Amino acid sequence: MKAASLNSVTPYNPANAMSAAPALKFSSDIERLQQINTIRNTSAAAQTKRAIDLLKETRQALTAEQINEACYVDVKANKDVFDRLSKNFKVYYDGTRFFYKPKHDLKDKTQLLKLIQNFPEGIAVADLEDAYPSVDHDLKALKAAGEIWLVSNFGSAAEDMAYPNNHRAIKVDDDLKQLFRGIELPRDMIDIEKDLQKNGMKPATNTGKRRAQAQVHGISNKPEQKKKKHGISKRTKLTNSHLPELFKDLS
Repeated sequence: MKAASLNSVTPYNPANAMSAAPALKFSSDIERLQQINTIRNTSAAAQTKRAIDLLKETRQALTAEQINEACYVDVKANKDVFDRLSKNFKVYYDGTRFFYKPKHDLKDKTQLLKLIQNFPEGIAVADLEDAYPSVDHDLKALKAAGEIWLVSNFGSAAEDMAYPNNHRAIKVDDDLKQLFRGIELPRDMIDIEKDLQKNGMKPATNTGKRRAQAQVHGISNKPEQKKKKHGISKRTKLTNSHLPELFKDLS
């Protein structure tokens, strides 16, 4: 074999080497690693909340490794997060696994109804919402079935209290009935609405707004006066002469 001449050897060019090599792609893990870094740079309180939200959503007993894998909160490596999570009143820690601990340990609609029936004075909906994932749906179903009442506080769009509907006749004391009937209500609806608001209740009507709209459209707010009913006088033409007892006062 003849040795290759120096002139026939192509000189090394880094640019050519790069163009010949396959184009490099960013790893699909980069985005995940960035997310992990962002989460672990947040406060211990924020990471603890993230772990608790995971436990609440899954309702499963999870180890520290499983929490780290699911939401990137490294409970083992961060002592502050571990202490906060294991001592949180919403979490039970058995030494190995973390459990979500709702205020009321309920599993289904039957247990939910039984609990509400034990609170005739009412129970806060907020205390029931974390019992199990579908509790909101079951509360609405019980309300639709007439088993419970869901009541909103004044100024709140959400239903704040749940009351049992026991379907029983309630005996009211006679003195209470008389007291109720003896209360004189304001004659103007606006005054009634003001009294309701003073007592923390939301009026179902808004008379002031309705009257303002009526004025804009030129509708009178004055109550329609009843026409004066004229009695029968001697000038009235009598047509029912066959019923003389009707007109005995005119004679």
